[in-house]
Amino acid sequence: MDTEQLSTQRSAERDDVVTKATAAKKVAPILATLPTSTKNAVLFSAADALVERSETILAANAADIAAGRAAGMEAALIDRLALDRGRIEDMAGGLRQIAGLHDPVGEVLQGRTMDNGIQMRQVRVPLGVMGMVYEARPNVTVDAFGLALKSGNVALLRGSKSARHSNEALVAVLQDVVAKHGLPREVVQLLACETHESVQDLITARGLVDVVIPRGGARLIEAVVTGATVPTIETGTGNCHFYIDAQAELDSAIEMLLNGKTRRCSVCNATETALLDAALAPADKLRVVRALQDAGVRVHGDVDKLGAFGATDVVAATEADWAEEYLSLDIAVAEVDGVEGAIRHIARWSSGHTEAIASQDARALQRFAAAVDSAAVMLNASTAFTDGQQYGFGAEIGISTQKLHARGPMALPELTSTKWILQGSGQTRS
Repeated sequence: MDTEQLSTQRSAERDDVVTKATAAKKVAPILATLPTSTKNAVLFSAADALVERSETILAANAADIAAGRAAGMEAALIDRLALDRGRIEDMAGGLRQIAGLHDPVGEVLQGRTMDNGIQMRQVRVPLGVMGMVYEARPNVTVDAFGLALKSGNVALLRGSKSARHSNEALVAVLQDVVAKHGLPREVVQLLACETHESVQDLITARGLVDVVIPRGGARLIEAVVTGATVPTIETGTGNCHFYIDAQAELDSAIEMLLNGKTRRCSVCNATETALLDAALAPADKLRVVRALQDAGVRVHGDVDKLGAFGATDVVAATEADWAEEYLSLDIAVAEVDGVEGAIRHIARWSSGHTEAIASQDARALQRFAAAVDSAAVMLNASTAFTDGQQYGFGAEIGISTQKLHARGPMALPELTSTKWILQGSGQTRS
């Protein structure tokens, strides 16, 4: 593509963002006051439509997968991209679950009557136009639509080029559904994705876009958070740790570790680092490593330290391994000096997503829960449970690793703001 063609494409993408963001801003007041019954009806209809039009969606997804494989896309990303009937049913189920959840819009959080008789209350209101920037996961398209709609927000979606056909098919289904219910098709829109500059256009659209939420790898999130002039909610990467204490029930600990690592290695709640208490018996430490390897997981670590208790076929770890979100059947394994050593290791290397401990020592559990500063802490449970549906929130918009406004799985309440409403009878202030 020559310079003139590239410039024309960039102009078209910029115009696309401005046009769609402007339309979204006009639609936002309609959604903000939409009755819960109407929102739920749309969600149920959308769920049915996704299942009914599965063939069209799967055909579009197959085109994306073929293009991804031809381009040498990694297996973990192919897994994130791939849809099948089961995953479409799951997406539909997520919409039905959202329909069954409490509508946060209009909820009164607090209130009182002032001394002068003015009644004041703080109520939840939608954020407005919600921009989403995400990578090769078509399910995010449906999750974002459902959560945005139920919380009264307009969804402005910028998916990745690798999932373009899938996202286009999904948004077409969703737009047809909202139109059948008498709502503007602009309730949910998909932005152009030919160049990375369209992301910058979205995240700098102040006055048109009220919030941007990035969901994807570390590079994407960093680019959005550092380049945005629109307020952002950071959804972080998942370098999740699982610590096995000397007082753990080992069979159970191994089962939880394997579940966190191998259940679905390409998701952000997958376990990426296993920490072994140095006080564990050498045979027990070896059992953990071999269980991982027998499950097809490549173990990265200090070859000499792990070899001291008999571990073999270990990939020599560099410092980067301790911070790595592998999203593959790889795991970093390290020895630590008890629960305090685990806490120190996590404090240095964690992305703040999810950390877990296996122990039968109540004091160790309590100490771990109190000292680990992450969005989720699992006590004798797999890291895989950090998930909006598992928490009963329905489909999630992402796992927030920041500490302002929202932290952990972000669902309906986290997609609202508040406003104060004061009702008087003619009072004036002296």
